This record gives sequence, C-alpha cells and structure tokens, in this order.
Amino acid sequence: MGRAPLPIGTWGKIRTYVDKVDDKGKPIRHRAVTQFRDFNGRTRQVEAHGKTATAAANALREKLQRRVSTGKAGELTGMHRFSAAADLWMARFKGMVEDGRRSAGSLDTYERQMRHVLPALGEVRLGEVKTPLVDKVIAAIKTDAGAPTAKTCRSIISSVMGLVVRHGVIDINPVREVDRIEAPPKKPPRALTEAEQVTWLSALRADPQAVRKDLPDLTLFMLGTGVRIGESLAVLWEQIDLQSEEVAITHTVIRVRGQGLIRKTTKSAAGVRTLALPPTLVFMLRRRFVPGTQLERPVFPDSIRGLRDPSNVRRDIRHARGEDALAWLTSHAFRKTTATVLDAAGHSARQVADQLGQARVSITQDHYLARRVRNPHAAEVIDQALRHTLDSMSEGGENHG
Repeated sequence: MGRAPLPIGTWGKIRTYVDKVDDKGKPIRHRAVTQFRDFNGRTRQVEAHGKTATAAANALREKLQRRVSTGKAGELTGMHRFSAAADLWMARFKGMVEDGRRSAGSLDTYERQMRHVLPALGEVRLGEVKTPLVDKVIAAIKTDAGAPTAKTCRSIISSVMGLVVRHGVIDINPVREVDRIEAPPKKPPRALTEAEQVTWLSALRADPQAVRKDLPDLTLFMLGTGVRIGESLAVLWEQIDLQSEEVAITHTVIRVRGQGLIRKTTKSAAGVRTLALPPTLVFMLRRRFVPGTQLERPVFPDSIRGLRDPSNVRRDIRHARGEDALAWLTSHAFRKTTATVLDAAGHSARQVADQLGQARVSITQDHYLARRVRNPHAAEVIDQALRHTLDSMSEGGENHG
C-alpha cells in the first residue's frame, strides 16, 4: 500500500546536506531540501541554502511559508480554516449592504449569530467540513440556543460553504444534506374583535404611562393603516399629506449594532407604497400637527423628538396590556385586524397585500403593476370600523376627540 500524499500546502521532513567546502575541506555552505505539495496538487522538491545546516533549514522554512502565503492569496483552499471563509463571506455581505443590496439589519443578525458558529467550526479546515460534522454542530446549537437561532446558523454555514464551492475547494455544499430544522409553529396573530379594540383603546387612554408613551395615537395609526411597527415609527411629517389625505410608507426603523437607530428603506419594493388615510386618522394627525412642527421629524418620536426604538414600543405594549384578557396582544395583531376588516369587506388578497406592503400574492401584480398604490376604498372601510369602535367607546363614556 503506497504512502499517503502530503496534504496540499504542506511539506515533508527537511534534510540538510553539505553543499560546498573550502580548500581545507571545511563546510562553508549547506543545502536544505524537502518535498512540498503545491496548491495544484503536484509534489515537487524545494531547497534553500545557508552557511550552516540550521541556517539552511530556517531559510527553507521561510521560503515554504512564503510559498504557502502566495498560494493562498485571494483564494480559498482546503487548508484554509472555516473562519477564513467566514471572514471572506462576511466582507462580501458588508459590501452588498453598502451597495443597498442587503439589509443592515441582516448583517447585524449574522454578526451576532456568528458567535454560535465560529466556536464550533472556526478552526476546522475547509477540506474537513463534512455533512456529519455540520449536522452535529447545528443540532448542538438548536439544543443550546433554540430552533430559530439554529435555523439562522444553518443559513450562515450554508452561505459560507456555498462560497467555498464557488472557489472550487469542494464540489458539493455539505449543508445541503443536513436535516431541516423543525420547530413548533409560532402561534399566529389574531385580529382584535370590536369589543377588544374598545377595551384596548379605553385602557390606553385611562393609563397615564401609556398616554405619556403616546400609545393611543400610535395604536390608532397602526389600526388605521395596517403598517408595521417599524414603518409607523419611520414616518416623517413630510410624508403626510393632509390635503390629499395620504401617507407615503418608504422606510422602517431598526437598531444596528455600532450605529444605533437608523431609518432604512423597506425590505422589499412592495413595502414602498402610498396609502389613503382614513378620515379618523386625518383628524388625529391634524390635532398632532401643531404650528412650528418640523417636517423632517418623526410623526411618533421619542421623548427628545428623535427616532423611537420599535423594541421599546413593543415593551411598552406588553406593559400596558398586563396579564389579563389581552395578555396575548402584540403589534402584529393590529396588522391582522386591518387585514381582517378589509377581507370581511370583500377586498381581494392582492388589495389587502398592497395595503400591508406584502409582495407575494400575484406574480402578475408584482412584476407588471406599479407598487405605489392608493386605495381610497380601503381607507373608507377601515374608517368605518374605526368610527364604529370609537363610537362604542363614546357610548361607554369615553371621549375620543
């Protein structure tokens, strides 16, 4: 059985020989020799010289190290560690974020989840990353950090190894055969009934802390438009047209590590839309728009008139809902309520998706029709529901003006 070949980018035992002697036969130059397996797979002899055997051996080692560095420059090989490929992939992803092709929020998520991936795979050489190892790593992450984190880590590892495949290091992405991660489905949000809307809005207006947190108007805005919580917090006064009774939804607010809160464009083209404002919201917004209001300021700002953190608003909603009948309530319920109102009024799935800023309902609509949609009929239907809710509050003794 033949001897196993050297791993690519490594060398064998270094041997030294006397290469030259002086007139008296004293060695004055030595030669160090070894076999080196190059990055094209070929094994060849490499040598270096020095005054002594040690100097020759050291010179050969330096030569070999330079050869390894040169062979690795600008590419990946089976001898590279997973961390090197991850760094290269992350650098490319950052470039796409800077070009606006990827979300800064996704970059922040991937950077955070790398702390689960790199301790397990960072020092493994790319030629050693096999499906059983990846499967074991992802299973351990699921046990330690949960299924959602494991899914993200699986995606990261797959993307990194996809880059490795494109570099020709391996032929097949080892993540391809890893079992899909199954997790109990999340409990879908449900719509608020009319009675629950009355209960929620009444509780907010009776809660001094909720009023101070501006939850009554913010809730009404989300119920009246169906926009996401980050989208509602990103709306500036210059995007509100009280004459034509429209609002332009173009951005969302996210928190990025190292940058703080930023206002970024919506994740998809479908998210950029113009919505008709129900008269109930127009009345509320006219009340909020006091003389001297700066148009570049958020409609729903924080305490110092800047961007408001969606995570803090979600926390405020949790505090306001308490542990009673509405303990299940989240901001997603407001979008679900808007969608339910439109669906009950006979609006098509495409029209509801346009209101909510969701893309995949009709391929024809997505590819051939304009995405900035003004649907006045949606505003009329939503306004009828809001007025009915507010009228019910008035009958109960609440002043909704």
